[in-house]
Amino acid sequence: MRSANAPRNHPPELHDLEIEPRPIASLKLRRNNPRTHSEKQIRQITASIETFGFTNPVLIDASQTVIAGHGRVRAAKQLGMTTVPTVQLEHLSKAQVRAYVIADNKLAECAGWDRDLLAIELQELAEIDLDFALEVTGFETAELDLLIGGGPHDAETDPADAWEGPDPDAPTVSRPGDLWQVGPHRLLCGDALDRASYDRLLSGQKAQLVFVDPPYNVRIEGFVSGLGRTRHGEFAMASGEMSAAEFTAFLE
Repeated sequence: MRSANAPRNHPPELHDLEIEPRPIASLKLRRNNPRTHSEKQIRQITASIETFGFTNPVLIDASQTVIAGHGRVRAAKQLGMTTVPTVQLEHLSKAQVRAYVIADNKLAECAGWDRDLLAIELQELAEIDLDFALEVTGFETAELDLLIGGGPHDAETDPADAWEGPDPDAPTVSRPGDLWQVGPHRLLCGDALDRASYDRLLSGQKAQLVFVDPPYNVRIEGFVSGLGRTRHGEFAMASGEMSAAEFTAFLE
């Protein structure tokens, strides 16, 4: 087998590639395609086609089975399109087709970003009166905010962030039932299964947001304790002592 880094004796052969519109109904999706497409990604591809047009033809083999472009075909169907541009690759062997299905996706993942140049491009686009959403680039709103507005590395260091954490050797201060006032916030050390805990914590108010972090019925020691100096104690409940039925009832 020739090494991928071995020098070629001649440049690769160029093949005539002709773009031909074909009915979507005539195309067959590859049954063993290892690449997956979430509904979210299909929506992103759909938005891209709506904004830029169908600029990337679907690659097919002689049997009109899709080699590359499964996501684009699905997006085109959602848009109500009946025909898509295709390029039939006739020079590939069956083994090459199978390998190319993987390579077409994997090689794109190997590319990176020059984040400084990317931020400049996105910033300049954001300043233009666009007739489309910037999220059509594939970046989500939170990612765009970080790239355009500067990530945490650009912000001034907050002295409060220099805190190294509690002293593991210090005695425990809070006990069950303690209610702490932390500025405008309230923090209760209590039983999350007890309705009275919420009545006391919220003091008649309704929560606007709840973060839920249930235990996993797994012992801490020897499982999730890590290798550091600081060792977390076992949880009071659901720390490996429950059967499957007991743990299911506990979560419910």
